[in-house]
Amino acid sequence: MGKTSVTLGLASAALAAGIPTLVVDLDPHADASTGLGVRPEGRTDIGHLLKNARRGDIEADAAPSSWLSRAAGDASLTRPPVLDVAFGAAFTGIYDRPDLRARDLRRLSALLSRTSIYSLVLIDCPPSLNGLTRMAWTASNRVLLVAEPSLFSVAGTERTMRALDLFRTEFAPELATAGVVANRYRPASAEHRYRLDEMRSMFGTSLLSPVIAEQANWQQIQGAAYAVHHWPGEAARTAASHFDDLLRNVTDSGKLRSRASH
Repeated sequence: MGKTSVTLGLASAALAAGIPTLVVDLDPHADASTGLGVRPEGRTDIGHLLKNARRGDIEADAAPSSWLSRAAGDASLTRPPVLDVAFGAAFTGIYDRPDLRARDLRRLSALLSRTSIYSLVLIDCPPSLNGLTRMAWTASNRVLLVAEPSLFSVAGTERTMRALDLFRTEFAPELATAGVVANRYRPASAEHRYRLDEMRSMFGTSLLSPVIAEQANWQQIQGAAYAVHHWPGEAARTAASHFDDLLRNVTDSGKLRSRASH
């Protein structure tokens, strides 16, 4: 749970680090596109780009995030920041079915193979394990799993890891698991402490650090289409530093050219 929130947090960290980044919003609800403040302005959404994968130009149709206007004054950046979005739309749902053919699974890979300006691609997936998620896995170098410290979320993450192992064997032998991130953790909750211990036991070294704590104003930050790094207050600064650490943990420091799906 909370995949979109983690995607937005990682995108914020990448922007702050000056890493040219593309966010691909595969969820038909397009929440990541909303949180990134995208204005399509005549560009083609990711669903129609997938339909025309042989000739589609994802670089030309990716829309810049509104976060860029606030990042432009960051004196620490040595070059103009890049944060583009292949924005989501309900049309993408035509591919979210369990019987997607192998050639359809490669549609996003075909689009991304023609990109050259991004060092990092973050793919936000819908909450199902149907066609869109498997399409994202096919196009990715690694997969980051997101779980809340609750019974159903932890059990669902374990099932996803098994599904990922089967998918890797059949379709993508080089696909790696970036790990599991615990999200929306409340340290005052005895249930959350118990489930986090359970996650440590179940996932071992695959459970990444840091744990992302629940933030009371997260909905406000997303609703305002702000990067967490640009939001005022100590809580936001702490969350931003956690996403900085998480980004370093899920990307290969020796190879910035990376695609990760969530």
